[in-house]
Amino acid sequence: MFHVLSQCLSSPTATLSQARQAHALILKLNLFSDTHLTTTLLSLYANTHSLSTPQLSLTLSSHLPHPTLFSFSSLIQAFARSSHFPHVLTAFSHLAPRGLVSDAFLLPTTIKSCAILRALNQGQQVHAFALASGFLSDSIVASSLIQMYLKCDRILDARKLFDRMPERDVVVWSAMIAGYSRLGLVDEARGLFGEMRSSGVEPNLVTWNGMLAGLGNNGLYDEAVGMFRVMLLEGFLPDGSTVSCVLPSVGCLEDVVMGSQVHGYVIKQGLLCDKFVVSAMLDMYGKCGCVKEMSRVFDEVEEMEIGSLNAFLTGLSRNGMVDAALEVFNRLKDQKMELNVVTWTSVIASCSQNGKDFEALELFRDMQAYGVEPNAVTIPSLIPACGNISALTHGKEIHCFSLRKGIFDDVYVGSALIDMYAKCGRIQLSRRCFDNMLAPNLVSWNAVMSGYAMHGKAKETMEMFHMMQQSGQKPDSITFTCVLSACAQNGLTEEGWHYYNSMSKEHGIEPKMEHYACMVTLLSRVGKLEEAYSIIKEMPFEPDACVWGALLSSCRVHNNLSLGEIAAEKLFPLEPANPGNYVLLSNIYASKGLWEEENRIREMMKSKGLRKNPGYSWIEVGHKVHMLLAGDQSHPQMKDILEKLDKLNMEMKKSGYLPKTNFVLQDVEEQDKEQILCGHSEKLAVVLGLLNTSPGQPLQVIKNLRICDDCHAVIKAISRLEGREIYIRDTNRFHHIKDGVCSCGDFW
Repeated sequence: MFHVLSQCLSSPTATLSQARQAHALILKLNLFSDTHLTTTLLSLYANTHSLSTPQLSLTLSSHLPHPTLFSFSSLIQAFARSSHFPHVLTAFSHLAPRGLVSDAFLLPTTIKSCAILRALNQGQQVHAFALASGFLSDSIVASSLIQMYLKCDRILDARKLFDRMPERDVVVWSAMIAGYSRLGLVDEARGLFGEMRSSGVEPNLVTWNGMLAGLGNNGLYDEAVGMFRVMLLEGFLPDGSTVSCVLPSVGCLEDVVMGSQVHGYVIKQGLLCDKFVVSAMLDMYGKCGCVKEMSRVFDEVEEMEIGSLNAFLTGLSRNGMVDAALEVFNRLKDQKMELNVVTWTSVIASCSQNGKDFEALELFRDMQAYGVEPNAVTIPSLIPACGNISALTHGKEIHCFSLRKGIFDDVYVGSALIDMYAKCGRIQLSRRCFDNMLAPNLVSWNAVMSGYAMHGKAKETMEMFHMMQQSGQKPDSITFTCVLSACAQNGLTEEGWHYYNSMSKEHGIEPKMEHYACMVTLLSRVGKLEEAYSIIKEMPFEPDACVWGALLSSCRVHNNLSLGEIAAEKLFPLEPANPGNYVLLSNIYASKGLWEEENRIREMMKSKGLRKNPGYSWIEVGHKVHMLLAGDQSHPQMKDILEKLDKLNMEMKKSGYLPKTNFVLQDVEEQDKEQILCGHSEKLAVVLGLLNTSPGQPLQVIKNLRICDDCHAVIKAISRLEGREIYIRDTNRFHHIKDGVCSCGDFW
């Protein structure tokens, strides 16, 4: 019987069914004491990939009275094939206590398990054993250790081993180059690539792919595409990995010609079945703005894969086609396609970045209802939607969610919350979030400075700037935009010039368009329009619409017709579809009583099909955000709103308030001007808040245009009469109004 069992188990054609029959017979006859028989059974199970559970193999090995290295090797190899890597290390650790010594054939499997598990301590112990036993001279063992150190991000330890290897093949060279590339050490990877070729070892596809990925991931797109060309000239045929590595660089360069050539190669080589290639193609066309070509690639995919869908949605969003992205998302969701967290996050970010803030919040609720768990990328994508519409209640709920899920410590979640609270008028909460961050980065510092600047708190902005420098964090161009913006909000010309001049002299940052725009705003707001115009004329590049718009806006405030006409003439060809520029010039003419010129501009707008942007305001009441439109009567509470506004107007007039009808730049009667002022959306929103909130509760309103002087005066009076704190965020800044006094000091 023993002989029959041994022959059956040793047969190369033995099946799993035969192994189980033999196993049952061994148990019945109590033959586990035979080491050879039990080891053979282990090997058979391993060869048929049947050691699916650690318990089975441990049960078998525990019956071995005199286990051999062969027994443990069979067991360890079986664990490795079944991806039970922790048990590989456990089984390996049992060798020494049983008086067994590993050989060079077993070490690579054990080291690979350490690498997969990122088990650095165990890997170092195996390294020490290999060194003591003389196995380090084995190239496979040494190569495995290098791979393990690279997986554990111990590049210096890997390099020491690499430098001591007497002979290095293309595999280990490629591993080192890929390791340096992955860590962003491109210079080292580039140097090693040259050294490899000098030593007579020619690169293979893995080597090239490692270099291409490293260059692309570190922003060296031109060099990555150049290396791809060299690779082709040397006769290497790219595979799917090569294409996936180079296409992101092609997309970032917006080199649609090269992208189309790669696309042709992909079709010719039949690589469109590779899901990573398809995703890279979609991403490349999206970055190049080629929506038609991107859609064609997407439509030609035979079997839709989640990575391709995510790339397509991101591409649509990047090109402003949020409605198309939502349509594709909803269609595939209705088809019961299993959408992952990346898909949901992509479409939420798309809505948040393209003005569909209500839709973004609704999608977040749907995401959780579908059982998809938001992550540390979803939350920063969603939080801006709360800030955009001042949905403070929703923002606080998402803040609590991030705390419950333990992702508040993520620096990007924290930074997004800083920005959200600032945009919702709660700058103290914004600062508290910043102070609670464990390790704020540049994004976090910029977020809190931007918040202070938005609220017109120049002193605090400058204090944060100096605190940032003391912490060792270097400022960037965005930092200076925040500081200069704060100076502009407060008319601090001397301080503004100081920071502007320090950019290049002390920090090596050359002023960009936005910095010139800040300086033009700063100078022109305080009435130094000619000085602002001089800066524009001395700019080293052509001013954009933002710069000329800053000048035109201030010309409207100071009624400077000559410079206003110059700015408008520059703006009209730069922004032919922007009605705001025409309205500003028209208002300057109207303020001067030049009605014929004013009518000429209005007729010009009409001939171009342009209409003045209507004034909208938003206010959050409870869990609902209400939007009110100037002059619109459709809100269900409009009758109550207008009655309350009339009562407030009566009280204000008794206390000396007179409507500032000079800001109604229309050739109509004085009574009609007063009626027009009553319909401004920010007043309607404030009164809606008064009607639907408890006495003393703060009100928060967002306006899509700059608040007018009359509304500013009225809302200050309402805050005093009603005992309310009122936060108004217009396109220019925040107005924190309390007891009839505004934080802007009536300078905005």
